[in-house]
Order: sequence, then C-alpha cells, then structure tokens
Amino acid sequence: MKKIFLLFAILWTLQSCTTSETNLSSYFNYSDTLEAAGVRMIPIQTPKGTFKVWTKRFGNNPKIKILLLHGGPAMTHEYMECFETFFQREGFEFYEYDQLGSYYSDQPTDTTLWNTERFVEEVEQVRKAIGADESNFYVLGNSWGGILAMEYALKYQKNLKGLLVSNMVASAPEYGKYADEVLAKQMNPAVLKELRAIEAKKDFANPRYMELLIPNFYHEHICRLQEWPDALNRSLKHANGLIYTQMQGPSEFGISGLLAKWDIKNRLKEIAVPTLMIGAKYDTMDPKAMEEQSKMVPKGSYLYCPNGSHLAMWDDQQVYMKGVIEFIHQVDQNEK
Repeated sequence: MKKIFLLFAILWTLQSCTTSETNLSSYFNYSDTLEAAGVRMIPIQTPKGTFKVWTKRFGNNPKIKILLLHGGPAMTHEYMECFETFFQREGFEFYEYDQLGSYYSDQPTDTTLWNTERFVEEVEQVRKAIGADESNFYVLGNSWGGILAMEYALKYQKNLKGLLVSNMVASAPEYGKYADEVLAKQMNPAVLKELRAIEAKKDFANPRYMELLIPNFYHEHICRLQEWPDALNRSLKHANGLIYTQMQGPSEFGISGLLAKWDIKNRLKEIAVPTLMIGAKYDTMDPKAMEEQSKMVPKGSYLYCPNGSHLAMWDDQQVYMKGVIEFIHQVDQNEK
C-alpha cells in the first residue's frame, strides 16, 4: 500500500510540474516571428502623419488584457513598472506603453498633436493592435493617464470590459482649487510665499522653483517614499518637458496648461462599464472627490489608500495592488 501511495505521489508531482511548465510556456508565448521580450513599436495614424509608439507585452491571457496609461502628459511607462510582478503573479496579460511624444516612442514636434481627442484615437489604435476587445480589455490610467482613460471610455466604452482611474479627478478646475485652497495651506508659509513669487514672475526655469517644490510638495503629495524608486527617477529623467508644460503647466502644484479647463464630471454617468476610482489620503487629488466620482459612475467602486499619495502604487503599494487585482478578478468573474 505504501508503494502504491508513493507511486501516486510521484506521478501527481510529475503531472503538476508538467502542467506548470505548460502554463508558463503558454503564458510567455506571443507567437512572434522574432522574440523581442514583448516589445513592439505600433504604428499610429495622426493628422500629421504616421508615427510609432513603444509597447511591451507581458503574458498571454485571452480573458484579461490590461493597457497601462502613464501620467504626465509625456512621462513614461517606467514608473508603472511596479505592476510587473503583481500582474504576472495573477496571470494577467498587460501592456506597458509610452504615449506618442514620450521618451521611448516617436517625438514629433508639431504642437497641434497634443490634445485629448488625438490621444484617445491613439489608444484606440493601440487596442486594435494588441487584439483586445469588450470581452477582455481593461484600461488603467494614472494621473493624466486617468484623464485619458475617462475620455477613452466616453467615446469607446463599447470596446471596454473594465476601467480603472487612478488618482485623477474628473475636473481640472477642482484639481486646481484643491491645490490652492487645501494643499497650499498645509505648506510652510515662507516656502509658499517664495513659490508664489516665482510663479508671479513666470520664472519657472529658475532652479529654485523645483528646489522648493520637491521637498515641500512632491515628497508630500506625489511620492512619499523616503527614497524614490529607480523606476520613478528614470521616468522623471526621461519626461518630455515641452509637452508636459503645454498641457499640464510648469509643475504638479496645480494646473495651468491646455488641460486647465478640462471637466467631464457631469458626463461620468455615461460610463456604463465597471469602473474603479482610486484615491489616496495625501494625493494631489481630493480623495473625497475620487469617492464621489465612484458613486457617479453607474457601476463604480472606490479604493482608498490611507498611506498613499499621487503615486499610491508605490507608497501604499500593498493596499493599492490588492484592491486593483480584486477589482479585475471581480469584473472577470461577474462577466462570465
């Protein structure tokens, strides 16, 4: 009897190993003619010609395909690399992606390209290129990526299965008001006075501006980790400042670029797909506004990160990732 049990245990172990190896082989098999670690330059048609954007694929899962939309505008996918281990452990198929104008993608200089409408069409072209559809397509956008995600949903939600809006309110004027009336008042008055003096002169190239903002605002409300992750530092190093300034303004301390009047709050009720709104206690965005947004979306949910800021995927990582993963699994299960 012991020999039979031992034989059964050995066979079960061998079968489990074989199954695991088969699953891993399938997960990392993208059927590419030339293997490039999932990296692919996708052609994008624009009113100013054809350009290419950088994407990197992880995994093979026909049920769950997630497109990550980075912030900025014109930051890079790099600060979102923290999703890699979490999402691969879940077996999700997901894509890192540098939007047009960002470091790893083409960087045309025509300023008419930098508007939300064109970026929405870009995301739709990327969706088609990765073979995603309403049965499996999730978009997760952080900051400016959250604006882009909401705008995409308003036009193309027929192609979406789930939407995740990370740390971005649906009204830029509300974002600016929160920065002025709440966050600024939490700052050292002497520091705020000096910052406002620089802003009044529009002397944003003055190194003193960032010397003040980084310790007094960015480390309080963008990423609260004592030592910033290498991925975030690389993303900041590679940011396209021309596009960022044109659309956002000179810094994260409020908003004054082309997006300053952007507001789709009264249209949130039109988003019918399951939607997760993510807010954080120390965020540049009012967490109460994020919670309110989750109630304005018919199938909305809210994730609160009590120790997080604008990049809560880093400074409240376990809460953030657990909530994101649970939401995706829940949508996947409910849609069966």
